[in-house]
Amino acid sequence: MDCFDINASDLGRGARIPVLPLGDSGEVFYELALEMVDAIRAHNAAGERTVFICPVGPVGQYPIFVRLVNRERLSLKNCWFFNMDEYLTDDGAYIDEQSPLSFRGFMARNVYGKIDPELLMPESQRIFPDPADPEKGDKLLAELGGPDICFGGIGINGHLAFNEAREDMTAEQFAQLGTRVIELTPETRTANAIGDRGGAIDAMPKLAVTIGIRQILSAKKVRLGVFRDWHRAVVRQAAYGPVTAHFPASLLQNHPDAVIYANATASARPF
Repeated sequence: MDCFDINASDLGRGARIPVLPLGDSGEVFYELALEMVDAIRAHNAAGERTVFICPVGPVGQYPIFVRLVNRERLSLKNCWFFNMDEYLTDDGAYIDEQSPLSFRGFMARNVYGKIDPELLMPESQRIFPDPADPEKGDKLLAELGGPDICFGGIGINGHLAFNEAREDMTAEQFAQLGTRVIELTPETRTANAIGDRGGAIDAMPKLAVTIGIRQILSAKKVRLGVFRDWHRAVVRQAAYGPVTAHFPASLLQNHPDAVIYANATASARPF
């Protein structure tokens, strides 16, 4: 049976990436936030550091995370957050942090800026990939022992972070790609323009810096949230389709501990 023919009631059955169908989007975001808090709490109790790869998309988990951190007085002093990616100008520099598209700006305003300063980690432990020195973050991540959990979503063409689909590489070659500057595909720019620019594709950046697929696959756990209409096809192709660089999320079929949380919209049959 074609993976796109899988009904909502069967989603997750026989999947090569475990899929947990849930109700509304709030349930997806709650699960992601709870995984963040639970991991930090456990590592703090053991006197261990916590290392996350964090997205800006999905973002619904962050208000829940912030509230739990502040309410529980959960220290982030021994946490390192490596953000996945950031948009770049045509010259290859970060877009202005004040831009509504800036992931650095989002994290500063909506996550770090809302956590009690007594609980917040130092700025040096809030890492974004550097377009001027892409390997710097990869080296630090390795020195810290690798990511405990990578959180994220899945792009319309299967991208993880901005690791865009490649037709000229095997899955094995693609899996070795580290942090780098990339040119965004028309599919990604179109999908993101719908949500972020009112459909103005030409107003979307053409370049981005992205953490490598190698770094994502090195995480001890990977937790993804899907919740949009077009995620109906994406979640099925990721969990049931062939493992290929044509659809990067499919590489997680070979990961030992990856889970996709899907709301009712994403769980519905595509057509």
